[in-house]
Amino acid sequence: MDNNKLHVFGLHAVESLLTKQPQRVQQLVIQKERQDQKILALIELAKQQKIKIQLVSRQELDHITNDAVHQGIVAFCEKAKVYHEGDLEKLIEETPKPFLLILDGIQDPHNLGACLRSADAAGVHAVIVPKDKSVGLTPAVSKVACGAAETVPFIQVTNLARTMRYLKDQGIWLFGAAGEADKSLYQADLSGSVGIVLGAEGQGLRRLTREHCDLLLNIPMQGSVSSLNVSVATGVFLFEALRQRKNF
Repeated sequence: MDNNKLHVFGLHAVESLLTKQPQRVQQLVIQKERQDQKILALIELAKQQKIKIQLVSRQELDHITNDAVHQGIVAFCEKAKVYHEGDLEKLIEETPKPFLLILDGIQDPHNLGACLRSADAAGVHAVIVPKDKSVGLTPAVSKVACGAAETVPFIQVTNLARTMRYLKDQGIWLFGAAGEADKSLYQADLSGSVGIVLGAEGQGLRRLTREHCDLLLNIPMQGSVSSLNVSVATGVFLFEALRQRKNF
C-alpha cells in the first residue's frame, strides 16, 4: 500500500471523514451483508461526494483490518496532514491562550485514540508526542478516536524535553500528572496558556519530562484503586482545564 495512503475503519471514524474531510476519501469498502440504516446513510454520503464504493465479504474486511472490529466499513484515504515542530511554532504564534496535551510515550493505540477523542472534545489545540517509543496515527488509533485523529493536530517531536523548554519560553505553563504530587489539579489555575503532560501506561512521566514540568498535580482518589488508565486521567485533566477556561 502507498505510504501516502491510509485505511480508516469503524462507523464513527468513517462518518467523521465523510462529513469533515471528504476530499481525502478515495474509496469505501463495505461488508456486503451490512444493509442497515447506518451503513446506508454512509453509502449515501459517499455517493453525494462521488466516492467509489465496493462491496466485499466479511472475510475480506477482516483481512484488510487484521481482524479488528471494523463494523463492516473501511475507508481508503489520503493521510491527514502531517504536522512538524515548525507547525507547532506557527500554531503557538497564531493561537490566543494555547491549550495543549503532551503525551510522553503512549504505546497502546487504544489509549492514544481515547486521548485524542478527549482532546477533540475538550478543544485542545494540538497533541504533542515524542517520535520515539510512542505509537503514531495507526488505523486502530483512528478507529478508537472516532474521527478526532483526523481533526486534532498531532505533532511528533524529535526531542520532547527541548519542545517543553520552547513552550515554557512562550509563556505556556506545563502541568504534569503524578500520583505522588502534593497538589491536586483542582487547586491549580489551568485557565491560561497551558500544556497538560501525562506519561505512559504503568510507568508515568519519565524523569526528564517530569523535570521540565512547572508543577506536578494529582487526581484525588477516594477508593482502593491507586491510579487511573492514562486515557481516563487525560479526560479528567482536560475537562477540568476546560471548565476553568470557559468558567462553567
